[in-house]
Amino acid sequence: MENSIQVFAPATVANVVCGFDVLGFAVNEPGDEVIMRVTDKPSITISKITGDNGRLPLDPAKNTVSVSVQHYLQSINRTDIGLDIELHKKMPIGSGLGSSSASTVAGLFAAKTLLGDETDAAKLLPFAMKGEEMACGHGHADNVAPALMGGFVLIRSYEPLDVIRLPHPKGLYCAIVFPDVDVPTREARQIIRDKIYMKDAVTQWGNIAGLVSGLFMNDIGLIGRSMKDILVEPVRSMLIPDFYKMREIAMEMGAVSFGISGSGPSVFAFTKSEETAKQIAQKLQKNLAAAGIGSNTYVSDINNQGPKVIG
Repeated sequence: MENSIQVFAPATVANVVCGFDVLGFAVNEPGDEVIMRVTDKPSITISKITGDNGRLPLDPAKNTVSVSVQHYLQSINRTDIGLDIELHKKMPIGSGLGSSSASTVAGLFAAKTLLGDETDAAKLLPFAMKGEEMACGHGHADNVAPALMGGFVLIRSYEPLDVIRLPHPKGLYCAIVFPDVDVPTREARQIIRDKIYMKDAVTQWGNIAGLVSGLFMNDIGLIGRSMKDILVEPVRSMLIPDFYKMREIAMEMGAVSFGISGSGPSVFAFTKSEETAKQIAQKLQKNLAAAGIGSNTYVSDINNQGPKVIG
């Protein structure tokens, strides 16, 4: 067994506009890194966290990475092993890009690989969801599933858990803009309506089915037409500065679609080329800067690999 390993896990875009809590995909950047070492004492420790400005706990009972790894070790009867974790946050916390998911997945994949466990990475999903439950009070899978499995995923059911990896067109690129504003995930969930009209539900079902059909058919036009949300976006968009102006800019510049990533404040646009994605990201960043708001931008195609060993 190796004594140490370094793993990268990718950021993710959850919901994908119309698929609240049931759709998500992984991107190539940003992401988080975990360095894990085998130790003599049978316990899990966190020796170092960087890039979090002191916001994340070093206490292994309170950190999503260590809690998830502990659940995994218990499931395979390996609580006899000692593991030390270094977490390097390479992506912003509270961005709507699955920050806690990336950390948790990197930790779980590192533990699985160190132990020589050759079961499918998707089997780690229930343990990753334990981390999500700790991070935001709700153990959803639309970030952790694509981070673990790579690509585009559909969570068909939570009870029992049934996750399907979907195909997607090769020429699909994603421009992501993360405005420097605070939208905590717990609060963003609390403002969502708990009752909806049947006619709105029917519209949303049609859009989700259309998006999944477009992915299978390699029909980018159908994907774009289907990425409309009348249930969650109208409420959450109020928390994001200049949301509708940014959408207007992106669509005028040739975006296939535009929407909120996860609970926000990050927004994303699908495009048919990397160059268009870069141009949209730059233009949206300038628009926010004119309003006195800083931002980070990322451009990527869809990451099909998920976590990977980098050292």
